Amino acid sequence: MVKNHLDQNGSPKPPRSQEELEHSDVKKLSEDIDQFIDVLSACHDKSNPPEVPETVETFSKIIDSKIHKHNTCEREEDNFLIEAVSRLSKLTNSFSEFPSGSTTTRSLNRTSMVLQRAMTFMEEDLRMLLEDKNSSFNSNRLLLVDGDQCVLTLSESSGGDEEYPSFPPATLTRMNRIASAMILAGYETECCQVYSISRRNAFCEQMKKVEFEKINMEDVQRMPWNSLEGEMTRWIRVVKSCSTTLFPGERRLGDSVFSESPKISESLFSNLARAVVIQLLDFAEAVTLTKRSAEKLFKYLDMYEAMRDLIPTINMLCSSECENNELNSEIQATADRLGESALSIFCDLENSIKNDVARTPVPGGAVHPLTRYVMNYLKYACEYKVTLEHIFQQHVKLDGSNSNPPVKSKPTLEVAEGESESPHSSETTVASGTTPFSIQLVTIMDLLDTNLEAKSNLYRDHALHHIFLMNNGRYILQKVKGSTEIHQVMGDTWCRRRSTIVRQYHKNYQRETWGKVLQILSHDGMQVHGKVAKTTVKERFKNFNAMFDEIHRSQSSWIVSDEQLQSELRVSISALVIPAYRSFFGRFRQYLDNAKQADKYIKYQPEDIETLIDDFFDGNTTSMARRRT
Repeated sequence: MVKNHLDQNGSPKPPRSQEELEHSDVKKLSEDIDQFIDVLSACHDKSNPPEVPETVETFSKIIDSKIHKHNTCEREEDNFLIEAVSRLSKLTNSFSEFPSGSTTTRSLNRTSMVLQRAMTFMEEDLRMLLEDKNSSFNSNRLLLVDGDQCVLTLSESSGGDEEYPSFPPATLTRMNRIASAMILAGYETECCQVYSISRRNAFCEQMKKVEFEKINMEDVQRMPWNSLEGEMTRWIRVVKSCSTTLFPGERRLGDSVFSESPKISESLFSNLARAVVIQLLDFAEAVTLTKRSAEKLFKYLDMYEAMRDLIPTINMLCSSECENNELNSEIQATADRLGESALSIFCDLENSIKNDVARTPVPGGAVHPLTRYVMNYLKYACEYKVTLEHIFQQHVKLDGSNSNPPVKSKPTLEVAEGESESPHSSETTVASGTTPFSIQLVTIMDLLDTNLEAKSNLYRDHALHHIFLMNNGRYILQKVKGSTEIHQVMGDTWCRRRSTIVRQYHKNYQRETWGKVLQILSHDGMQVHGKVAKTTVKERFKNFNAMFDEIHRSQSSWIVSDEQLQSELRVSISALVIPAYRSFFGRFRQYLDNAKQADKYIKYQPEDIETLIDDFFDGNTTSMARRRT
């Protein structure tokens, strides 16, 4: 026995500290309790329980003391306490198998009382761990508002290595051991309740950070568009975050905390997801009941896509097929109503075009605001082409109609007879195939053409009539070519036909404006009895000056905003007029008697004409007056 107090060199060992002695005693007690639990389990005659050793009371007192110590001092020996409580739980369960009034009853009452205190402590400890926001919601994982985007800054700042919610591994381990101990002790309900409440509160806090809070249906319907648009944007961010970050993170957290009880983890996640989703669906349902208007289309489609992407997330994270089907059915039903609203708004563009009746023409033959509005609307709408195709197909199925009739339209654009045809003048097969959405798109284009043709008739000047149609036709063509999605629907054949029509408007303009000018500059009719008639020369120069002045005055105020088209027009006018004027000028100037007479009838040198043509289509009503001064 003396040797036990000597070290390996034969020197006396230093006396053990009180803490070491306590640890040694506790370890021995734990071993004794484990042995006694085995004895209780091996006892088949429950009416004759074994004698309860003093170690049970001692062990209960130690646990009671440790709980008190945790409540008043720094938290230490967590592993021991959790292990000890697990032993106490097993001991209590074993005691409960024996009849009341036996030798184990007193010990059962004692261990049950201590166990209850331990469970109360653990419940509070679990709650505090779950609600430690510095752990649960790492600052890098907060949803941040940046313009119209939802930014999860963690993916930028740390490469995405850290997961939401960001609990340290030690905390996760501790929560897992607490949950396992509570469930083993029969306190599953209390454990699940504290976990569920904490995680729902955490979710609410996360929504508040992006200023998304529950709004009742009446308030949504009374909300002005600017406010509602902001709420919809925040809603979309939350739903996308649920799909990509929040729901997967919650499922991982539950699986970590309840790794030994997968069914509990599944149930807790399902309940949380359902509560969150129902709140989100309530808002979406309220939105579908608001007054429909064109500006809401794209937010409706964003909401539809967010809900569509939420369904596979739920499927992946919930293994219960029954709960999956029920929740996904509710999501899909709300998404369908959003899709129906979006479809109604998009199709209502037809009525907007039909009802846009003008009584006065757009100044200068410029691109009409309706053209800009419709084409920009279609451009943005076609960015949702896949979604709209799906919504249109769903609508067709719901209507019980599966037929896709060919798109036929009457000619709507005015073209010189026999020279070209409208892009819709014969059966149109769109590049992406004939679908309900493509049919609707072509129908809208037809209506726009018809409307523009009617508006072009407001111009008394036939040349300006053609400039207006050319401007709008070119704008439509450029928008289609500039949008991959619209181009895919309309196809190359449509674009070629549209280009032919725009070129024909160009030719029509040249004929209307410059036909008479070229007649004046013609050499025909200049001779009388084989000699050039000076009177005719003077009359021709005089008429050219007057006509060119009027053309310059009016067409400098006309507007061609497409720089390439403007340049093409000026180049074509110069190529048409300047050679003719230069030829006429060079041939007949000599027949004016003197310099004074020449200055009277010859107002422009050929170079002046070229310079003045560069004023055309600038929308400038003062160019001629400025030049005259």
